[in-house]
Amino acid sequence: MIPPRIECRFAAMLLCIAATGPVLAQDTFTLTSPAIADGGDLPADMKCSRDGGDGLTPPLEWTSVPEGTESLAVIMQHYPRGRVEGVDAPSQYWLLWNIPPETTGLPHGNPESLGDEGADKDERFTGYTPPCSPPGGRHEYKITVYALSASPETLPAHDSMSVDWTVMTQAIQDDVIASSSFSFWN
Repeated sequence: MIPPRIECRFAAMLLCIAATGPVLAQDTFTLTSPAIADGGDLPADMKCSRDGGDGLTPPLEWTSVPEGTESLAVIMQHYPRGRVEGVDAPSQYWLLWNIPPETTGLPHGNPESLGDEGADKDERFTGYTPPCSPPGGRHEYKITVYALSASPETLPAHDSMSVDWTVMTQAIQDDVIASSSFSFWN
């Protein structure tokens, strides 16, 4: 059984809805982390260095990559106070594309540097920005993995500061077969 194609449209933001029938449980594209429970707290060792963490990417695992997947992408984001999901662009913490389709996860720190990375949160470097919430603040972060029917044609085949959340989501919008997300707090 081929999983349903996910159709994505942009009003102001990326909104995805299933376009066809139900998916059997064993066919569901699912993202998890062996270190972070969905809806749980970010472990102390994964926070930014200011907060005593190593500042490296969290380990991710996904299952049941849909048939027809030619490339994978990952986005980690957070909507700061005053920004509204579906209206405003979020802060980007990790933009990663051109992950080979046979990949089933990324280890802590992505030591093999799989994929190509976009601008960090502060748009000063390419790569991952570890969560570093202000003292006393709690913020929700979301990580999504996307199964794509093609490698994003408009994104470079290398790390690039020119790729921010808007550029990336527009580049993948027509190629999303399926996606899976989980959220955590810091």
